[in-house]
Formats: sequence, C-alpha cells, structure tokens
Amino acid sequence: MTPEETIEKLRLLGLSEQKAKETLKNAKVTKYLLAAISEVEIEKIPNGAGLLLYHLATKIKPQTESRLPLISKYIASEKLDSTLRVDAALDFLLSHINEENINLVDLENFCGVGVSVTPEQVEKAVEKQMAKYKQELVEKRYRFNSGIIMQAVRAELKWADGKAIQNEVAVQILDLLGPKTEVDLAPAPKPEKKPKSGDGNKKNEATPGNKESQVSATIGDIGGATSMPELMKKLPFHTPGENYKTDGYVVTPNTKKLIEEHLKITSGKVRTRFPPEPNGILHIGHAKAININFGYAAAHDGICFLRYDDTNPEKEEEKFFVGIKDMVEWLGYKPYKITHSSDYFDQLYEWAVKLIKKDLAYVCHQKSEEIKGFNPPPSPWRNRPVEESLQLFEDMKNGKIDEGDATLRMKITLEEGKQDPVAYRIKFKPHHRTGNKWCIYPTYDYTHCLCDSIEHITHSLCTKEFQSRRSSYYWLCNALDIYCPVQWEYGRLNVNYTVVSKRKIGKLIEEGIVKDWDDPRLFTLTALRRRGVPAAAVNSFCAALGVTGAVGAVDPGMLDAAVRDVLNVTAPRVMVVLEPLKVTITNFPSDKPIPVQVPDFPNEPEKGSHNIVLDRVLYIEATDFKEQPEKGYRRLTPTQSVGLRHAGYVLKVTKVVKDTAGNVSELECTAQSTESSEKPKAFVHWVSQPTTVQVRLYEPLFKHKNPEDPAEVPSGFLSDCRQDTLKVMAAYADTSIKGAKIFDKFQFERIGFFSVDTDSIPTKMVFNRTVSLKEDAGK
Repeated sequence: MTPEETIEKLRLLGLSEQKAKETLKNAKVTKYLLAAISEVEIEKIPNGAGLLLYHLATKIKPQTESRLPLISKYIASEKLDSTLRVDAALDFLLSHINEENINLVDLENFCGVGVSVTPEQVEKAVEKQMAKYKQELVEKRYRFNSGIIMQAVRAELKWADGKAIQNEVAVQILDLLGPKTEVDLAPAPKPEKKPKSGDGNKKNEATPGNKESQVSATIGDIGGATSMPELMKKLPFHTPGENYKTDGYVVTPNTKKLIEEHLKITSGKVRTRFPPEPNGILHIGHAKAININFGYAAAHDGICFLRYDDTNPEKEEEKFFVGIKDMVEWLGYKPYKITHSSDYFDQLYEWAVKLIKKDLAYVCHQKSEEIKGFNPPPSPWRNRPVEESLQLFEDMKNGKIDEGDATLRMKITLEEGKQDPVAYRIKFKPHHRTGNKWCIYPTYDYTHCLCDSIEHITHSLCTKEFQSRRSSYYWLCNALDIYCPVQWEYGRLNVNYTVVSKRKIGKLIEEGIVKDWDDPRLFTLTALRRRGVPAAAVNSFCAALGVTGAVGAVDPGMLDAAVRDVLNVTAPRVMVVLEPLKVTITNFPSDKPIPVQVPDFPNEPEKGSHNIVLDRVLYIEATDFKEQPEKGYRRLTPTQSVGLRHAGYVLKVTKVVKDTAGNVSELECTAQSTESSEKPKAFVHWVSQPTTVQVRLYEPLFKHKNPEDPAEVPSGFLSDCRQDTLKVMAAYADTSIKGAKIFDKFQFERIGFFSVDTDSIPTKMVFNRTVSLKEDAGK
C-alpha cells in the first residue's frame, strides 16, 4: 500500500489530512490502525467510532495486540462507545493476559457495556459536590478550581459522559454565583516567585524541567523535588505483580503463574536492589543510584537489597566491600539484606547447563579480541552439538581448558546489534568468598537478571546504558522459565569539571596529583564526606535533579548550593582568621580579658552559644585592613573605623607598624564602645588568645568542563589539571573549636563552611573548606 493510499484509509476514520500524515510517521500506530480498519466495515461504523479506533491504536500494548480484532469489533458495534470504556477494555486484557479465552461477560461488565447514566443522575451528583464546596466557591468565585468537582462526580459516576458533567458543573456554578463581574474577569494576581537553590545553574544540561528522552517503559521526565521520598512517589512505575503492563515486557504462557508465586513470596511489597561491583570506590553518580533504589523502596514501604556483583575475582578487594556499605549507610539507608552474586554461583551454573540443553547457549573458542566491537564475525561454533557444548562447559568448570580459550555464549542478539553475549569466561583466580571452587565466572549480562529473579526484585532500576541489555534480561528469564522482574532505566548522573572513572582516578593518585580515593578534590563519595559535604545535601541534590531518561551533566555549583542550604542551618558559627594581622588595643578598657558570648546561629540565638575572650592583643584578617584603600572599601583603614563582631567595640587605627621590608606587621588601635561611637561601615571577625589550626583550601581540579573529551582537551585529562589546587594555611581559631570531632562542621564567619579532616589529632586540628559562602566576603 502506497503512503497516499494509507493516508486515504486513515482519513476514513475521521482524521484530517494533516493528522493522517502525522500518524503515518508513527509506524507502530499506523500498523495497529490498519489492522483495526481491516476488522470492521469502515464505511458503516457509527459516528465517533473512527476516532475511538485511533485511540485504541495509540493505547494498545504489544502484550495485548492479539486482542485488537476483538476490541475493534466492540467499538464498531458501539458497545465501547467512549475512550473511557476503550481504556477499561485494555486494562482488562492486560490483567487477563495469560488467558487463552477471554470471558466476554466479565469484559463487558468491567467496561460498563450497556450502563447508561441519566442527566438526572449527573445533576444530583453535581449538586452533592457543589454543597460540599459551596463556601469555598462563594469566596473564590470563578477562580475556584471546578475540576475538583468534576473529578469527584467522575469517581461516583464512572460511566457518565465527561462533557455532560462539565456542562452541568458550569450551569450550577452560574446559578450559584451569577454572571462574571469585572473582578472575576480581571487577571489573577501573580504568586510570588520563590528562589530556587541552584538558580545560578539554569543552563546545566540536567537541571529540573529540561526535556530529555524518555526512560524505558515511558517513565517520561520527572521534575525535581525537595526530598527523595517526594520524588520517588512521583515515579510512574508498575505496581508489584503488574509487570506485564509495562511496555516491552515479554509475556509467556507461564507469566501469570510465575507472578502469582512471586506475589506469595513478596506479599506484594516493592523489592529493589543496589548492585555495585566491589572493585572501586563509589562516586557522585552512584549516589543517584543509591537514592533511587533505596529511596523508591522506602517511599513505597518496600525493601532494598545491597548486592555485591562480585563476579570478577581479579579486581575485588575487601576495602571496596566495606567502603560501599559505609557510603550506603552514610547516605542514610539500611539494606534489607546484604547479598553477593557469588551466593548464587551453584544455581547460576545449573541454569547455564539448562540453557545448553535447550540449545540456547554454546561453548565458543573465539578470542575476546575477535568478538569485540559491533560487527564481529559470527562464531563458527554456534551450531555445535548440544552434547559437545555440555562436555566442553564441564571441562571449562574443571579447569581443563586454558584461560581465554573458551567462553559460554548465549544465542541472542542485543538491541545494539551485538550477537551472542558471553555468559561465562575462564579465570584461574581464587575468589574472595568461594576460594578455588570455581575457575569459571559468570558475566554481568548473564548474572544480573538471574540474581534479580532469585531475590524476587520487582523493579530492576538501572542506568540508561543498560537499555541495550533489556532484551537479553527478559529473554534469559523467560528461556529458563523463571520469574522475570521489570527493568526500568534512568539517565546516569555526571558532574562537570571532574573524572569518576576508577582507572583515571587511579592515574591521578599514581601521578601524585591527588593523594588517595578520598582526596577532597575528587567526587567519590568518600572524598565528598571528607571535604565535609553532608549526606543530606547529597540526597537533596539528587532529589532536585529529578529522574529523566537522558544522561545528565551538571555543574558542581548545583551541589555546592545544596551543601550551603544544609550547612547554613546545621553548622555552628565560629571565628577563624586565615591570614592573621596583629592588633594591639592601646586603651584596652580592662585589666583582664573580657568574656564574649558568641551565638552559634546569630539568626537563631535560642540554638545556643559559645564563650570566647577579647584581650588587649587580637588578630584580624590581613585583608580587613588597607593602608591605601580603593574606592568603596568598607573595612579598617588609617582613617576609617571598623566594628568587632559580637564584641561591642569599634576599632580606630592610631599607628601602623611595618617590618623591615615595609609590610604591615601590626596595628595599634583604640577601642570605643559601639554604644558611644559612630556606627562603622562594617564589622569584621577576630580572635584573641587563639588556638592554631591547619586549614586546607581546595580548588577545582580541572580547567575544562569535560576533561575527558578529546575535543576540549586534546592532550588528555592529566594535562587539564590545574596547578596549586590545594593551599595549606596556619590559621588562628577561637578556642571553642578545640575538641571538635572528625567530620564536625562549622561556618567560619565571613569565610565559608569547613569540616574537621581525618588527619586531625588533638594537638593539631585540620579543617577542610567544604564550600565558600555565597555572599562576597570582601564587603
């Protein structure tokens, strides 16, 4: 059939020529429409039925397409006379997907066939809801959201005509309020705009609200939220047990029975898992995965497993197992159970044998380099006899074949075109948990879905790059006739101006550019924690990003904004001077130090305070004094006084003392009470009788947004590293800071937020700058 002929057929449904041309671009909808047309006498269908057939073609799922003739005939006979009834029919078919013969009586009852709703019933139902909202209607008049009433009536009268409800609501509102007045017609006042955290990063590729490609099973773009529970409740994932309603899910004759058994085991609870490989430290991208997997389960009263995907004994180390668990718990989540892929090695092997017996897997001798890429030569061993593959696979297991000389491959082609992925490979390496029992180890492609099935996972949530493995995921579970979870994909999170690859971080450590995996300049989770980033900030950062289908790359400033939001209300204020300049008060008003009470949170004094002293000698920041100030400088100068924060005194310079090189080394000042002096233009922080601490100021590690992109950095990511990204300073701090524990967080007034580093000891405290303050400290 030519495109022109197809368009003419589609126009018989009542579509405009433009709509028919647009529909033709969608091969799937066109296919279903033509199939529906072939089932009815198109010239004789009643008015409106053509558009219902169009609705059917856009809504039907592949799992129920075999029932398209049945629904088409119901539409043509006017038994399904509204989109509401068509949708109900499709829902019914999905929930009876394994039944060979549909009970038509049950179908018609479910769709309300023959049920009519009279105008009197609609009128009565609207009156009932109008009475409920009468006071609010009178107050808000025509600005009242009448959709609330229509929705309530629809819930009561499921099969009522939507337009009839809408018209009746409009009539009754007019009857109650009368015609619209000038006030009603005036534009509604605009609500005040609330500032959003991270506004400065609106151009980031993955900021909430950007339109990105849809996730598997039409998840769509879910905009950001203020918390993970709020975000997780927005996700339109399937209800446990309704796997078959998900787009792309493959249904077999045993699907219904397997799901019924699954529901008995899980009691219908949501079950997710976070399955990292224990061969490296988790990074900021993993924080999103942890939040989605654990967060979705928590938001739906479900459970989440922490499963170590320990199928590669070459790269796994105990410190990575411990580090992963620590980071999951640091983010505030507790695994329902900690499992390992290796827990299931025996079962996985038995299933591999079963695949071979079903001629769905074979032993291949192509070398790994031969089968890499997208167009490798087909395996000459693909059609070898089953018995031969069984014997060779046993020989592989018993160590009779050398490493690299054989693999077990599955007979399936992935979406990306890759044929026959490897299920098992030989590695003569002892496993940290199973010792020397195995010398063959399963791959991710083989292990992932089977472990999900064993643990009865309901939602297998993974990043977008695994979409190409979805066909093998469903194929493998169905080939073995075991419960098949649903795989959902979402866009992974990348952060600009950093690298997170294990190999590249290893190179940075090897080259001495950073010190270890937890170096605060990195974006591993251990590094962020060491820098002082609160777990709550990481979680709110992930929540603000939303869940989308495209890979997101965000500016580090968005994380910094989330960090400030948390620390601003949790980190007590202290005074620390990074570059001390000595000040001697020549008219000090006391013969002993004066006690000063400093609020931990100046805007919320009820949260507590700490005590320091003001003495004859104190220290201010060297930058808070200028002998020759530029225009607009507001702090201390030979002719301009400055206030001391929290002390109640104003300083005025009487003498500038310089060293032999001509640099200012000390100031002599007089002090006057703030009550009797003229109000100064600025107040500065200060310390007296201080304790010396080490302060580490970190700067971004890379110059370019994408240091791994050859187009931006032709010489490689190592060449993009900045010089002097760590500045170590001996600072003076008020003594209240003594005794702070590792990871305790503070705001150094007018400087930034800082955290106690793991290198701290009681005699030498070390602080890392977590993030600077938003406001300009130069005021």
